[in-house]
Amino acid sequence: MTASEDAQLRPLASLIVAEALSWLGTPYRHQGSRKGIGCDCLGLVLGVWHAVYGAVPERPGPYAPDWAEASQRDLLLETARRYCAEKPKTALLAGDLILFRWRPHLPAKHAAIAVEPERFIHAYQGNAVIVSALVPQWRGRIAGVFAFPQISSGSDTPL
Repeated sequence: MTASEDAQLRPLASLIVAEALSWLGTPYRHQGSRKGIGCDCLGLVLGVWHAVYGAVPERPGPYAPDWAEASQRDLLLETARRYCAEKPKTALLAGDLILFRWRPHLPAKHAAIAVEPERFIHAYQGNAVIVSALVPQWRGRIAGVFAFPQISSGSDTPL
């Protein structure tokens, strides 16, 4: 199944991918979450969530660039598990949230959205929002894959 066929079968995934792609070229800004102005990887995910659902379920509050190294918890994974459905890494589809960790013993620290099973969109320091290939170096760092929640009927908020 091609990415476009998958997106047609999964309208929410199509909305998420389209919104994420509309952020391409947004400059990197630590703690930012404004399309065209600046965002980091979490800000990209929060911005897409806000555009698709109308509001974000929680705000992270201020965080330092080394927040994951200083914490004893895997906050990004914990938060994703509260709001999204975790799925096997092998079941990655367009429109899924991907979390990465830099080393096996460290917490997840990078967030992205799959635009196809082999490509993802993300923001990282020194680059604008870009689409990257999910090459083995990235695939080996996946800490978790999550489906965004469905939108309940008659509401813009997730179930």
